[in-house]
Formats: sequence, structure tokens, C-alpha cells
Amino acid sequence: MDTARAQRTESARGQASVELLGVLPAVLLAALAAWQLALAGHAAWLAGNAARVAARAEAVGRDPGAAARGALPAHLRRGLIVRGGGEKPVEVRVRVPVVLKGQASPLRVRATAALPKR
Repeated sequence: MDTARAQRTESARGQASVELLGVLPAVLLAALAAWQLALAGHAAWLAGNAARVAARAEAVGRDPGAAARGALPAHLRRGLIVRGGGEKPVEVRVRVPVVLKGQASPLRVRATAALPKR
């Protein structure tokens, strides 16, 4: 009896291992997707901050592009686009970083901000 029970336990352990290996790619894919969404949210938040900094700089007569570049980390400065100013709100666009390095992101996030000129 003990031998039969031991064989069933070993068989169940083997089944659980196979099921784990079957589910593992889906779990990893879900984790990568969640991390990519977190990176996109972080890029959007930083773009909003850069737009506010650029709008403040433009309101006091400074270069909004330089201000936006200074407010962003180095990995988001590549591909930075700053538009507007004057009568229009300042618009900042940055590329969304990708989880897998070596891939160029086709996605951009944008943020706008405006302050009254003094």
C-alpha cells in the first residue's frame, strides 16, 4: 500500500512540474506586458513634468526646449520633440521605452502645459 501511495505522490509531483512549465511562458508574458505598461506610465508622467518645466521657462523668456531636455533623464532625451510656445501651449513628446533592449519604440507619449506670460 505504501508503495502505491508513494508512486501516486511522485506522479502528482511530476504533473505539477509539467503544468508549471506549461504556464510559465504565459506568466512571463503577462509580467513583460505589465512592466511595459509601467514604463509607458512613467514616460507619460515625466513628459508631463517636462512640459510644465518648459512652459515655466517659456513664460519667463527662456528656451523651452532646453528646459524640457534638462527635466528628462538621458534615456528619454533621444527623440524628444518640443513644440508650441508663444500663444500656444508647450507640447512635449517622448518615446516610450521598451522592455526589450535593442528595439526602437514606435510609440510616443505627449503632454502639454501652458502658463500665462508676464
